Amino acid sequence: MIITFSVILFTFLFLFQGVRKNSFFLLYAFSMIFCAYFAENHLGWRVILFSKTSFLLFILFHIPLINIFCFFAYGRDKHLAKTGGWRIPEIQIHTLELLGGTLGAIMGQKIFRHKTKKKSYRATFFATIIIQLGIVFFILKYLNII
Repeated sequence: MIITFSVILFTFLFLFQGVRKNSFFLLYAFSMIFCAYFAENHLGWRVILFSKTSFLLFILFHIPLINIFCFFAYGRDKHLAKTGGWRIPEIQIHTLELLGGTLGAIMGQKIFRHKTKKKSYRATFFATIIIQLGIVFFILKYLNII
């Protein structure tokens, strides 16, 4: 499971420019690999490499963690906006959203009142949701769930 998770995460690193220098993605990736290590070594969850079960376990860990890190990215960016620090580039936040952090993004927008008025950002956010729905459909079709 660790190898499967690592390969998927490194694929994200090569495919998406927004994660290469994104400290939130790197923390997320470390957390995912730690979860895989913990599940294998302490819970005894052993699965075949790149099997349907390993992908389902990846999604099981991925959804809550990416949303948590996307939420914290919104909070950090709002804090930096208030204090005048270097902001998190929008592409990095959009990439976290695209990878599944939509719920965390919505919560971050509501709680921190951040990124709610800029029209170009909102348009990209809603386009990201449409793309994300297509990705979810593809994954469910690949796993023969639908």
